[in-house]
Amino acid sequence: MGLNCGIVGLPNAGKSTLFNALTSAGAEVAGYPFCTVDRNVGTTLVPDPRLEQVARYGASPKLSPARLEVVDIAGLVRGASRGEGLGNKFLGHIREADCILHVVRCYDNQSAPHILATIDPVRDIEVVAAELMLADLASLERRRDRLRTPAKVGDPAARAEMAAADELTSLLDRGVEIRLGDPSPPALALAAELNLLTIKPVVYVANVPDPDQTDDQAETWCRAVEDLASGQGAQAVRNYARALMEIGEFDAEERDEIAAEFGVSLAPLGEMVRAAYRALDLVTFFTANRNEARAWTIRRGTDAVAAAGKVHTDFARGFIAVEVLGPEAYAQAANRAQAQQAGLLRLEGREYRVQDGDLCEFRFSV
Repeated sequence: MGLNCGIVGLPNAGKSTLFNALTSAGAEVAGYPFCTVDRNVGTTLVPDPRLEQVARYGASPKLSPARLEVVDIAGLVRGASRGEGLGNKFLGHIREADCILHVVRCYDNQSAPHILATIDPVRDIEVVAAELMLADLASLERRRDRLRTPAKVGDPAARAEMAAADELTSLLDRGVEIRLGDPSPPALALAAELNLLTIKPVVYVANVPDPDQTDDQAETWCRAVEDLASGQGAQAVRNYARALMEIGEFDAEERDEIAAEFGVSLAPLGEMVRAAYRALDLVTFFTANRNEARAWTIRRGTDAVAAAGKVHTDFARGFIAVEVLGPEAYAQAANRAQAQQAGLLRLEGREYRVQDGDLCEFRFSV
């Protein structure tokens, strides 16, 4: 499937509820810890209003939005790095995720008691972060054990790698997650090789009650999450997962009507998916023809040949050029003839870096 987001957090934070809201997958939701044991996997659409403009421009009857894989992971508790609760399973699943959606409970509900007895979003975030840092320290210590002998006898590669491991260990020992430090390129490369948990980008999701039930206390808790995220240079999104999950149980054509009737905006789901996109440094390009307008996901900085390969391997193998129309251009032009007449189309070569929102038509020969 490609890149994915792992939904993590303490038990009873609303992870499975959010997963269901995003994917309509029907994962079990219950007010007790470890309701989720095995991970749930689904996909969510990436909302993008530009796709409708592309479809109009290309006279395309079918719209195919981009999708992002979402993984609902078992709740973490203190001691997870030592195997407490479902710690080993939790850490294994999060290691497979590319981005973390960290769900933080910002509401009180006696029927679903907090595992730590009180509501404190900043503490909850710190509990999860501490367990991830401890798990990373354990990974680094295992690597250091392997390096000690060759480094001691003068192996230059082992010495360089040991220095990188020491640098990362020093960061974690000071309570600094690797993504929040400023590791050197060799240290960052080692962290990536070991797939350490605290290098993964994080989006904080402040889970609040239904939108018409958010009180002053919930507002205070949400602001605490947003302030913490801001201090890290991360993103925070507010969400009312239960209300959105219930609306998500209706057919797609009914959701807008139901949401309007109950005064619930569907915007938070889109905001969260877009936040994950930004955290993963992803962009979207489009293709359009008489059959379909389609959104494609690539890493920022992807060249035209690699982007062509996303559409079809033959497009990359026989790449000649790509005809590009930017978002402002296809928002103005009614069709290709009009865009061509206005001089809006441009031809780019294999070194071109595809930009977010580009409408691409690949020229190739095989």
